[in-house]
Amino acid sequence: MKSYKTIISMMSGTSIDSIDACLVRIFDDLSFRILDSISLEYPAEIKEKLYNLANNAGSVKDVCYMNFITGELFSIAANKLIEHSGLKKEHIDFISSHGQTICHLPEKITTGGITTASTLQIGDISVISQKTGILTIGDFRTKDIAAGGQGAPLVPFADKILFGLEKNRLIQNIGGISNVTVLSKDCEIFAFDNAPGNMLIDYFMNKLFSLPYDKNGEIAAMGKVDDKWLKKLLEEPYYSKNPPKTTGRELFNSDYAEQIQLSAPKNRYDIISTITELTALAITESYKKFILPKTKIDEVVLGGGGAYNLTLIKRIQDYIPQIKVKTHEDFNIPNKLKEAIAFAYLGYYAYQGKANNVPSCTGADCPVVMGKFSY
Repeated sequence: MKSYKTIISMMSGTSIDSIDACLVRIFDDLSFRILDSISLEYPAEIKEKLYNLANNAGSVKDVCYMNFITGELFSIAANKLIEHSGLKKEHIDFISSHGQTICHLPEKITTGGITTASTLQIGDISVISQKTGILTIGDFRTKDIAAGGQGAPLVPFADKILFGLEKNRLIQNIGGISNVTVLSKDCEIFAFDNAPGNMLIDYFMNKLFSLPYDKNGEIAAMGKVDDKWLKKLLEEPYYSKNPPKTTGRELFNSDYAEQIQLSAPKNRYDIISTITELTALAITESYKKFILPKTKIDEVVLGGGGAYNLTLIKRIQDYIPQIKVKTHEDFNIPNKLKEAIAFAYLGYYAYQGKANNVPSCTGADCPVVMGKFSY
């Protein structure tokens, strides 16, 4: 009998830049090994349509169609990964797919006497299972919301497995949105979205420099922080809201970016420098407001695309000089693949019918098994 499961885990985040597909082997002792990985960039036309949908600019017809288009792309990513790895499909136990979030509404809304939060990830798992011939598990977030939670953050479940409690750590992901997991012997595990991550930086890089992102933070390093604008940006009410809390493009979208640009400095380098400073400061201020009063922290472990932004890392470290800042690479976990690995663990537990949410992080009423199956 095998002592492991071989999984293709796929993730596409709020940055909507690519599908990260990772071939992971998870063993019975919950250790893992990455066998292979690929990244499939969205074609420009599809990326634009997904970006529009995530910014509330699209019809029901667009959502319906893009659900299947995205499912096709996830299927292509999975099949390319299998071909690249040299394995055969029968060697793969299942696919675990996060899908692409186009709308996440964690605050409860009442309609017709029914009150609920909601979320929508597209990339239909029936398409993926049909096109690959492999059992596919997906649509994880909805079950947590049905149980009274916010459907996010889900990665803390894997953070606890991967990092344990040998030290008091903050596991800080900086993707489109920044989110943190608190792993401490002093308190129950908790997590929340603490700031816009690359989302606003990428928006202004694209608009002002016609570049998809600020490579290594080089543009931010060339500008100066506009203190007046930064102070105004920090007035955003989300930063003061108590956890559990989650956010995304429903708040920090293109409309938001255009609104804050009205009071921005004229120098485009200063805009990138200030937005980068905002991200670093919002992250570290969230530590001081919501985490450090509860527990001492030994180190912060950064992951996601933001972990390659050297200017952002330096500014985070400058704000918390008493805490060592590392990246996932220091633990042999690729920064870019961390969330894909996390969803491999979520799928692994769903496959076994075991609860895989963390109610103390999402606010759910109880532990539940998240994930739907398509055979």
